Amino acid sequence: MAGGHWVCTRMTLHFLATAIGISFVSASLPAAADVGHGWVSYDGGDGPGAGKRVVLLAGDEEYRSEEALPMLAKLLSKKHGFQCTVLFSVDEDGTINPNKGDSLGKPEALDSADVIVTSLRFRKWPDDAMKHFDEAIQRGVPVVALRTSTHSFQFPGSSKYAKYNNYGKDVLGENWVSHWGKHKSEATRGVIEPSAKENPLLHGVEDIFGTTDVYEAHPPADATILVRGEVVAGMKPSDPAASYEKQRANDQQKQDVNSPMMPIAWTREVKNDSGKTNRIFCTTMGAASDLTNEGLRRLVVNAVFQGAGLKVPAKVDVTPVGDFSPSNYDFNGFKKDTKPTDYQ
Repeated sequence: MAGGHWVCTRMTLHFLATAIGISFVSASLPAAADVGHGWVSYDGGDGPGAGKRVVLLAGDEEYRSEEALPMLAKLLSKKHGFQCTVLFSVDEDGTINPNKGDSLGKPEALDSADVIVTSLRFRKWPDDAMKHFDEAIQRGVPVVALRTSTHSFQFPGSSKYAKYNNYGKDVLGENWVSHWGKHKSEATRGVIEPSAKENPLLHGVEDIFGTTDVYEAHPPADATILVRGEVVAGMKPSDPAASYEKQRANDQQKQDVNSPMMPIAWTREVKNDSGKTNRIFCTTMGAASDLTNEGLRRLVVNAVFQGAGLKVPAKVDVTPVGDFSPSNYDFNGFKKDTKPTDYQ
């Protein structure tokens, strides 16, 4: 009887909605996501992140941030209560185009961000968009930065935001230096730094592995190294460590590629021009394909919790919501004719 009553009620509502107008139903039924020109937003709910706003910036041409960040946003909102908004690079018709370096959907979302997650590469946003990012940084909003975020911006010297061309080094702790492992043929195995094993960001983190290569990176002395990257002689977790000599860019000295291993995840706290402090988490991993790895997902989600001022759980749930089978990384390898509505 209860089931029959429910069907009847739904039919009655549908009939009334047809008579009154479809907006009645749209307003009264909760939506999983809100979408617009260049962005998608996921409502928060119950969970430790309730009331916290996370803005995720997808804008790199190679590593499929336009697929990775909606996955993270759904996970953070549906499982942990965060209000999440993903901003994309789009063409004039709203189609996602990672090559559109001067595009950022709904930059005003940054005005209320409690945490910013970035996966950017050589962006050239117009001043009216960059203004919102700069103001968020000056407010001291914490940043969780992935992969090519070390080289997030590429403005002309005449730009009022040209100082952000060195944002990687000045704020995150490193710029683009080089592919330390061989690109597309030597993967990365994460090795936890012994001195950081009790760090809350590493709660539940194990077996980090990704098919992107290790970047050369030399974070400053004020950085806390969490994970180092072992260059793997192949693309499978079972492959052995690589062994050959390579010359470092910072001091021109040669070393075995894995002795010492390059840092691939670190934190630091940086005082900005306004006198506020930004809490930074940076990892040179973070392609969409890397984020199929549970250990790396957990490290990134832990960083969002900490950035939001929340206690990091002993082992936070990082199971993706729905299917997550991302495209392989490659320039111009993005899914064509895709819009933010496809990530509802």
